[in-house]
Amino acid sequence: MSHTEVQVRPRQTQARTPTSLARTLIAMLAATLGGALLTLGCWLILKHTHFPAFNTSQVSRALATFGSAAVVAVVALLLAWAQLHPQIPMWRRVLTYAAAYLSPAALVVSSTAIPLAATRLYLDGVQVDQGFRTQFLSRMATTWKPVDMAYADIPTYYPVGWFWGGGRLAQLLGIPGWEVFQPWALVSIAAAACLLVPVWQRLTGSLALGTAIALIEIAVVLVTTPEEPYAAIVALGAPAATVLAGRAMRGSLHAMLAVAIFLGVSASMYTLFTGAIALSVVVIAFVVAFERPAVPVGSEHAGRGGRSGFHFAPIARLVIVGLSSMLIAAVAWGPYFLAIVRGAPHSGATAMHYLPAEGTEVPVPFLAASVIGALSLIGLIYLVVRIREADVRAMAVGLIVFYTWILGSMLVTLSGRTLLGFRLDVLVVLQLSVAGALGIGWLRRDGIQRWYPHTLSTEMSRSLTLALTVVLALAGLHYVQDIPRKNQYSIDLAYSGTDGFGERADRFSADAGKYHAAIDEFIQSHGHVPTETVVLCDEANFMVYHPYLAFQAFTSHYANPLGEFGQRNEQLEQWAQDSWGPLNTPEKLTAAFEDAPWRAPQAFVLRGNAYDAKAGWKFHVAEDIYPSDPNVRFRGLYFNPAAFMGDTQPSAAEKPKLNDEDISAHVVKSDGLWNVAQVGPFVVVVRAE
Repeated sequence: MSHTEVQVRPRQTQARTPTSLARTLIAMLAATLGGALLTLGCWLILKHTHFPAFNTSQVSRALATFGSAAVVAVVALLLAWAQLHPQIPMWRRVLTYAAAYLSPAALVVSSTAIPLAATRLYLDGVQVDQGFRTQFLSRMATTWKPVDMAYADIPTYYPVGWFWGGGRLAQLLGIPGWEVFQPWALVSIAAAACLLVPVWQRLTGSLALGTAIALIEIAVVLVTTPEEPYAAIVALGAPAATVLAGRAMRGSLHAMLAVAIFLGVSASMYTLFTGAIALSVVVIAFVVAFERPAVPVGSEHAGRGGRSGFHFAPIARLVIVGLSSMLIAAVAWGPYFLAIVRGAPHSGATAMHYLPAEGTEVPVPFLAASVIGALSLIGLIYLVVRIREADVRAMAVGLIVFYTWILGSMLVTLSGRTLLGFRLDVLVVLQLSVAGALGIGWLRRDGIQRWYPHTLSTEMSRSLTLALTVVLALAGLHYVQDIPRKNQYSIDLAYSGTDGFGERADRFSADAGKYHAAIDEFIQSHGHVPTETVVLCDEANFMVYHPYLAFQAFTSHYANPLGEFGQRNEQLEQWAQDSWGPLNTPEKLTAAFEDAPWRAPQAFVLRGNAYDAKAGWKFHVAEDIYPSDPNVRFRGLYFNPAAFMGDTQPSAAEKPKLNDEDISAHVVKSDGLWNVAQVGPFVVVVRAE
């Protein structure tokens, strides 16, 4: 054979036993359900314990380290034992598979659930972005419909998939929507991570390698993006999606179905990552379309290679995958786009108006002096060295697309928006670390044997496997035991935040949240049901914990375009200004509310003194000031008390002596069109029924 001839032969691999499709599907279902049930069961047990707060004691930290060490040790021992002694009894085989499939869930419990055991809140408490996520869960716990988290009478704009599932779990457990955030986050992340084990086992033909990849991915996600569970779930599937995309574009029907389902489901949860992954699928399709197909040995054209040029089959498969995924995503996105098509009024979205400092840097995890840094460096080398392999090439294309998105986001700032490229850092780290695991697996399975075919005896091979297992297990332990420390700030917020019951898990004094129950009680005492009552309120956490409808969202960045955030701000400013002039009576102001194009507010939670007729009652409006960082500015609007209370206004002398311990509602006016109460620093104004 001349040196220009190419023959493609089946590769001889060691310890690779591809499972049947039926077994893989059963394993995927079992791993997902098993991981979810294990995590939920552990969470229920942990909620009956009495651990001290994580931020005031080292007890839960020690238990977390012990649990993580146990997970790594047990899985490493069982998998190494199975590798060294393939002929094992059935009970040990079942135990090995169970430990491997459930190990990601166990790691979620040990590294995250245990540190959060003594609080009802999840990572970051209800600070900033967690506030809107918690509000969405509170809404979904009260309805099965994909409605907006804040506004009345419009479908959701933010993907509802993960939140809808959380609402169902809240109803199942009989707890408020805000309280289900923690268990649902843990359960959903754990279930997705456990699903990866049989998926990667199918892709690599190795249970040990599949388990290692799943554990690496969940460890990375628990450090980089644990506070955003639905984003973490989509990110976990990104590396496998790029591999499957390559196989799908080369004609695998099963891979096409898998990619379509993944993109459709992920689009129902987190569109940013879905967009980046979908773009990588498109690029992979075109790369495959330009590939020269290999010709198997035995063909009359063997040794010549296939004809070069553009092949339309991969593009046709891409179209099929794209349309199929859009049909799945339409379940979540359909109501919103249907409203747009029907001509519903809407404003522009500002979700892309955000550029923090990390959005100006290119992630280079392979240069980090850490376990993941070393693994990423191995992954980068593996992607370069093995680029001729189809699966490796697909992963490399995915990595290039992710980097292109990140760089493109920086350039797009010239248009007045970004692509939120900094959030893709986790996709880069996952792609490289998974490639690193595959590189180590290839080196152990094929590389050393190829380089030293005559010196690697069976005994030496076993010793090498054992040594590699020990080193990797210890490296993994070093990384996972540090997860609670790396999440220290987020855990502290979960303990220092005031929850929906007005309590702090660290037992320190609560913030303004201690007044929320009295505010809620006063509103409901007028016959207003939370899920049917529109409230104007800038006390964000009140709306987070109580499923009232909001007249105005917290900020424009998470506001539904159908809600017309900017127009509502203008209307509020006009009302506040006119309340000191032409709308200075309850009748006139109420008529103005009713004339608005949106459902009128039935209650107001403002800041001020109900016994001071001259000082206005304050409401903060949020304004988008991108490209500044921070990108939100709050400005106060002042309503005239007389516009709500009329001529019968109390004097300062009538004000009762209040202190921080007084968290009840002091009724100021109860016989007018609007009734008023002072609750701590808040003035609560409720429409009389």
